[in-house]
Amino acid sequence: MITADDFIAEAGRAGFDFYTGVPCSFLTPLINGVLSSPSLAYVGAASEGEAVAIASGAWLAGRRTVVMCQNSGLGNAVNPLTSLSAPFRIPTLFLTTWRGEPGIPDEPQHEVMGQITQDLISLIGLEQAPFPPARQALGPALIHAVERMEATGLPYAFVVRKDDVADRELDQPPRALPAPGQRADFPDGGPRPSRAAVLERFLAIVPDEAGVIATTGKCGRELFTLSDRAQHLYQVGSMGGASGMGLGVALNSPRPVVVLDGDGAALMKLGTFATIGAYAPRNLVHVLLDNGVHDSTGGQATVSASVDFAAIALACGYRYAASCASLEGFEQALRAALAHGGPAMIHLRIAPGSMEKLGRPTVKPADVARRFRDFLAAPVWEPTLA
Repeated sequence: MITADDFIAEAGRAGFDFYTGVPCSFLTPLINGVLSSPSLAYVGAASEGEAVAIASGAWLAGRRTVVMCQNSGLGNAVNPLTSLSAPFRIPTLFLTTWRGEPGIPDEPQHEVMGQITQDLISLIGLEQAPFPPARQALGPALIHAVERMEATGLPYAFVVRKDDVADRELDQPPRALPAPGQRADFPDGGPRPSRAAVLERFLAIVPDEAGVIATTGKCGRELFTLSDRAQHLYQVGSMGGASGMGLGVALNSPRPVVVLDGDGAALMKLGTFATIGAYAPRNLVHVLLDNGVHDSTGGQATVSASVDFAAIALACGYRYAASCASLEGFEQALRAALAHGGPAMIHLRIAPGSMEKLGRPTVKPADVARRFRDFLAAPVWEPTLA
């Protein structure tokens, strides 16, 4: 049996310095150890899929990441692992537990997943190994995992069994309640604008040094059609994961970060609002373009008509939130959000529909990710005073 400190030390030597996940009793010692280490970053996610998205953003910002979760949460992680990690070739060390291991008594809800854990990991295309059973095996196992992640560009999984890691107490101060955020409302100014018109206005305003993550579907496609820039990441999969990616980037980069989200995607991962509010990156602006429909699949209505996303954001701890329904209101809200400091939410109600001549990104997702990573790593230009 190893200790949490053993793993953390060896993982640190292998370059792992950013952790996120959802707890499991088998992972308690490791999570407690990470949370008790002031030098390490840990983001407690609202779901396992969100954790994969957060880790992806952290990797884009130059970190080597670890995602930890219970195997019952593998189902929540399958979508981002297959439609985000795989096409963008974004690696992470994926620690999942083996609840329901055959022959070991456990709760009934773990029985099926216990039987298929390793098969499921293999089925989604990840290499895996049992969690190292002894301290002397940790270093070689982590070196091998890093080599495989660098070779494939994919996550590598360790399967953690009960009592693989010795008990560890938690030393974590309680989280303080955030101060109330500021709300601004910009009245309607006629017909709702199209998404393309909003993106054109956005491109005229967004700082050159800002990283921009566009949600899956027609938002990213329209952004690419209007202007393909190194500062853009077009999320072609993992619906709902753009805000988690943006959080991972914002926590690990000094640059402004803007997430261009949609109502359907935001509703799918609404828990990420709470995670963003709790970790409160000052450099994150979350723009929600709400057309009330699933545009990419024929225009079926979402439930966003009854949702006040600005109020939800403030309730989750955002520092600034605005609602608007016109280009002029959007411009005022965006400029205010960039100046105010985040996390900031702009909820803009727009018209359904998309550009007539709508293209698709011609840059492959893996190349988009590495281009974006290089952009984030470049020095941020600051004017010198005369």
